[in-house]
Amino acid sequence: MTMLPKKLQDKLNKRKEDNALRQLSHSDGLIDFSSNDYLGLSKSEVIFNQAHQYLKTIDMVQNGATGSRLISGNHKLYDEVETMLCKFHKSEAALIFNSGYDANIGFFSTVPQRGDFILYDEYIHASIRDGIRMNNAESYKFKHNDLNTLEELLKKVQQEDKDIYVITESVFSMDGDSPDLLRLVALCKDYNARLVVDEAHAVGLLNDNGEGLLQDLGIETSVFARIVTFGKALGCHGAAVLGSNELKQFLVNFSRPFIYTTGLSPHALATIKYAYKSLEDSKEREVLKDNITLFKAELERLELSDRFIESESAIHCCVVSGNDNVKSVARDLQESGFDVRPILSPTVPKGKERLRFCLHSYNSKQDVISVTERLSELIKK
Repeated sequence: MTMLPKKLQDKLNKRKEDNALRQLSHSDGLIDFSSNDYLGLSKSEVIFNQAHQYLKTIDMVQNGATGSRLISGNHKLYDEVETMLCKFHKSEAALIFNSGYDANIGFFSTVPQRGDFILYDEYIHASIRDGIRMNNAESYKFKHNDLNTLEELLKKVQQEDKDIYVITESVFSMDGDSPDLLRLVALCKDYNARLVVDEAHAVGLLNDNGEGLLQDLGIETSVFARIVTFGKALGCHGAAVLGSNELKQFLVNFSRPFIYTTGLSPHALATIKYAYKSLEDSKEREVLKDNITLFKAELERLELSDRFIESESAIHCCVVSGNDNVKSVARDLQESGFDVRPILSPTVPKGKERLRFCLHSYNSKQDVISVTERLSELIKK
């Protein structure tokens, strides 16, 4: 077999030296504090069976989409699910992509044009950064959730015939915190900028039926586009860009990750349909809220709050500086039966390495108490 080129091997060796080498692993038998399956819907037999039975009733039992959506893969379930998404999220149009990564690459590599400006929070997801790198617009980052810095940038880039896009997340995946979206909407209005919000970690959890933080605040019509994903709280696969009919038409015509990929299977679309339906009467969401409250109370009781980044979401991060240190604590937690994963640099800034705790509706009260008590023992040694 041909050897890996030396410059690639050198990069791998550097990762090993920094104790930052990524490897695939299993977490069988451990108590889940790492997955994005916040409501446990990925394991729902009810949703799985509902999707399967529905496909039988509409005579669409097939394993694949058979092609891209612009050729043979645009089966009728797409129209049904996109219409449902529009109603649920109060959006004029919705366009489904195969994943959150595809949606972000598809939007950000396509919509901003040469001469436009992109102003983005420094902690936005890697998929958004990758999309930004692929277009010809000028891009500038602002300090995390620092809207004063953002306003200074907005003043500097004001030019006639130049569009400005401001990019943030409603719940940040690495910190679990949120920006001041009300002020952000007002700023974008004042400076004639288009706001784009990734709601990956808010959909399914926030507002009455899990519509997301923008709808919880009643400002969903004040943004240019929203990205919602189905692989987190909804427990399935895929994503969608929500916006105007014209935006959808533009993406269908110019977004390469949409145009040149095989569509989702009918079962994937039916699963999205019934996962959303399950949100209408979700007791799991209330249980999750109780677990979040308990987790935060335990941090206070054990005097750990100062080690954690402030968050009201299902994501809570304990800063443990250094890849060696954070991997060691994570390993000890896993050996104690808890699936808690370390987030290493360069994924997060050096010195900001952290343990990322994801809470779920299916974590028992004792699970929450036990994991925080074990954490206290490990980091107070």
